[in-house]
Amino acid sequence: MVSRVKNAGGTFPMMRGLMAALSVLVALMAAPCAAQAQIVMIVNGAPITNLEIEQRLKLEQVLTNKTPSREQVVKDLIDDRLKVSVAKRYSFELADSDVDDAYTNMGRRVRMTPDQLGQMLASRGTSGNAFKAKIRADLTWQQLVRGRFQSSLQIGEADVNNALQARGSAENNDVSFVYTLYPVVVVIPAGSPEALLDGKRREAENLRSRFLNCADGLKLARALRDVAVREPITRASADLSPQLRELLDKLEMGRLTTVEATPQGLQMFALCDKKQAGAGESATKRELRDELFAKKFEAEGTKWLKELRAQAMIERR
Repeated sequence: MVSRVKNAGGTFPMMRGLMAALSVLVALMAAPCAAQAQIVMIVNGAPITNLEIEQRLKLEQVLTNKTPSREQVVKDLIDDRLKVSVAKRYSFELADSDVDDAYTNMGRRVRMTPDQLGQMLASRGTSGNAFKAKIRADLTWQQLVRGRFQSSLQIGEADVNNALQARGSAENNDVSFVYTLYPVVVVIPAGSPEALLDGKRREAENLRSRFLNCADGLKLARALRDVAVREPITRASADLSPQLRELLDKLEMGRLTTVEATPQGLQMFALCDKKQAGAGESATKRELRDELFAKKFEAEGTKWLKELRAQAMIERR
């Protein structure tokens, strides 16, 4: 039987939200049964199995810490099929390496290797492949919407200034800075026992307390065993998240930021220079420009996806 699928409602999730949600993962075991491989429906020739539905439901629980309805999960999978289907119509296909890179980066944000991320997802009753399929659909859709609505997605200076006025912001009081940071890493081998991790964290905190200026502090750090001082990096205020800007604004010059765990070890940043930026877009204007773009992107994408749903051929099994 062929039927049409009505508007699924909602919009595709932003990648930023995926990165933040993964930080609350907890291991629970689950295993799919053979019956889950049964085809439930076919969307423009592409099948959706019961296994995919069950794994996507578990994946959404991991990403949002909420349990979606089966109906919503099915609608999301239909939308994913439509996104990939229309990409083929435009002869566009995302490279597997791009999907793998995005998957790796998301794991890195929550201090996991790709293998560790896959094992954790499997313990929750879903899989790395299910996550990669979602990533592929979302990244593909981003490229398609950007390409098709390129002109209407442009955000002009007048748009930003009007948003500033509406918000009541005084942009000329928004001072931007350029920071020079030295990454300092207390190296910890993968798979180290908890006792070693605790000891290394104490070492990192001890280094922070002794790091009083960059001239002497960097020499001290380089002299310590299992401590690496990376090449300096330069970042402007507008390129940083509001949280990181606030952290650097409060940090005393020549001191280390708080300790952060990474796949390589415990990382800190030494703030070694801070200069007022020259003429250019401020952090406030950059944030507003991004917000305005996201709203236009969502509006255009939602409208187009609604059209694709109306045209879709759905065979329910």
